[in-house]
Amino acid sequence: MKKENLSWKESLNALLNCDLKSLFPLARELDRKLYFFVGPTNSGKTYKAMQELIAADCGIYLAPLRLLALENYHYLREHDIPTSLITGEEERLDEDASHICSTIEMINYSLEVDVAVIDEVQMIEDPDRGWAWVNAVVGAPASKVIMTGSVNALEAVKKIAAYLGEELEVVKFKRKTPLKVLEHPIPLSHLKPKSALIAFSRTDVLNLKAKLSKKHRVSVIYGNLSPEVREEEARRFREGDSDIVVATDAIAMGLNLPIKTIVFSTDRKFDGEKKRPLTPNEVIQISGRAGRYGHHESGQISAINNHILKHIKEAFHSPLPTIKPPFRVKATTEQILSLSEHLKTTNLHKILKYYSKHMNFNGPFIAANISTMIELSKILDKKRELSLEEKYMLSGAPVTTKSPLMMRAFLEYVDAIIKKTPIRYKPSIKLKGVAKSEFELLKAEDELKKISLYMWLAYKMPDIFIDREVAEGYRGVVNRYCENSLKQKRVLKSRTVTKKREPRNNQTPKRSNKPRYRQNRRRSKGW
Repeated sequence: MKKENLSWKESLNALLNCDLKSLFPLARELDRKLYFFVGPTNSGKTYKAMQELIAADCGIYLAPLRLLALENYHYLREHDIPTSLITGEEERLDEDASHICSTIEMINYSLEVDVAVIDEVQMIEDPDRGWAWVNAVVGAPASKVIMTGSVNALEAVKKIAAYLGEELEVVKFKRKTPLKVLEHPIPLSHLKPKSALIAFSRTDVLNLKAKLSKKHRVSVIYGNLSPEVREEEARRFREGDSDIVVATDAIAMGLNLPIKTIVFSTDRKFDGEKKRPLTPNEVIQISGRAGRYGHHESGQISAINNHILKHIKEAFHSPLPTIKPPFRVKATTEQILSLSEHLKTTNLHKILKYYSKHMNFNGPFIAANISTMIELSKILDKKRELSLEEKYMLSGAPVTTKSPLMMRAFLEYVDAIIKKTPIRYKPSIKLKGVAKSEFELLKAEDELKKISLYMWLAYKMPDIFIDREVAEGYRGVVNRYCENSLKQKRVLKSRTVTKKREPRNNQTPKRSNKPRYRQNRRRSKGW
């Protein structure tokens, strides 16, 4: 009996002590060399990496965003490179493809290539997605692995290279155009064409857009918009259909815009828990979008008042904090199944908690405790008909848990998986003309996320989610609705307004039991 217990403890101990590089056998067989193209925005580092990719017989480009994967897919094809596109929700396969552009989570670790480009490697610090960059750096099956990113990721890259025992060459790039902070603020009334006004909430962006639309043609860019709508708003600004762009920090990655001046409307942002001052990294990353090479000789940074400008100036001139280990690692499906066997439970929430608390790694790594996966695991554990493997796959679905529309759709899709019944895509909203309120626009934005969820599931379970083409077609319809709504100069109402009836015969008016929908999703009961 003691021998059996010892064997169980030994096998559990072996499972909980992981040498990460051993999980990527093909990468270990190759004589890999690592390159880090390091520099600020607008320094040409990504351009140089893409030239290396074009020159290779075969290669992969790994993007942080679907928008960037799509942009470089078109870029390679324009250079007559047969290329396939693979993201979490779509495939554009070319039978003759020698190159692949994909979002970083979709890398194929069993496909050997000559060159792998890992873009925006500083994302390794991201609490929810950083694991994907860790895996790519450790496991990309390429002879030449090129990382691009900012200088604050340099020490992180060096530590991982030392752990791997692989040669690292650092290639430094300098910004192509000068960038300076102006001495004086720029009030809203003094904004000039080719300026980007920065805010940090959807509501603030839309309110500022409404104010500026009296004098300017305005594009808006914020994170809740689909990649297609963001790209359309960016196109309008690039091609002169709009002269001002009001944006959140969503412009800091993946969009190349001919911005002359970045103007901050605030120096604080809500990070999910509290409103806090902008960090030097955030200020520098956003500011770097000003003065794009080939469009302007220099870039300028300012704010709408002296108080905000003072903080922006201090942050801009502060050194970037170095990204330090440990770096987060996500559990593999095999590890989850093995832990289930050892712990004698199929409760995913317990397994994920155990993994994050007890997992040890050789090298500068730590088990990731991904909040969204933990949250979804509680819901999925109630569905006893699901296998553990299905629950783990679904816990990684692109779901916004605070959206009632998305959660209803998610649960409906989970039931279809349990019943193994094909499910068609059904729109949740009716579109008429353009959005007249922020709430109507918000519903359309969430419909696009619901479509992305359906297509993500269709990619993994095509026999159940059979309406991929229909969902993609409807995405075009909703995208156009959002685009047309954002082009309007009218102010979007912050909430729906119910007209009051005049009381009849001097009677006291009855109070309605119907809920009033507010723009704030947290207080909304549903749609």
